[in-house]
Amino acid sequence: MESPGTTQPPSGRAEALQAATDGKPEGPIRPRPPTNTAAVLYLAVGLGSAFGGTARWLLSDGLLSPVGTGFPWGTLFVNVTGSFLIGLYAALARPGGGLISGPIQRHFFMTGVFGGYTTFSIFSLESIQLVEQGLFAAAGLNVAVSLGSWLLAVAAGFLVGRKISDSAQRSIHGSGD
Repeated sequence: MESPGTTQPPSGRAEALQAATDGKPEGPIRPRPPTNTAAVLYLAVGLGSAFGGTARWLLSDGLLSPVGTGFPWGTLFVNVTGSFLIGLYAALARPGGGLISGPIQRHFFMTGVFGGYTTFSIFSLESIQLVEQGLFAAAGLNVAVSLGSWLLAVAAGFLVGRKISDSAQRSIHGSGD
């Protein structure tokens, strides 16, 4: 039982809405329709993959003209930039990271866009093709530079994302000084 002059926090959705609108209901409150989460996630990954794959093809193919075809520069470029972007997004979308991102958004970007954008299967194929052509040094260089730069790019993206997130949090909540 409530004492006179005290209020209890709202217990349900209708009460919360009524409390937030100074007791004046804004209209009928309807429950949200159920969603098929798995289907929405599949669709998000599929759409993200289409965007990422198209971006990969445009960028890696676009690099062939200026740098030539003797080394897989386009694949290296998309895998390094994709590694940076996934690290950046992971830092921003982590709990407390400042970017509101639910499972659908995370799957759209991390699995779909960045998964479709990066291409480790083509990296593997190009490395084997360099070996088949007898270009062992180029194949070894491709593997070493690729692996090292991907790891550095993910770490750099995560650090940049964390700095952005921390800076945004400080500006929202004050610096604490």
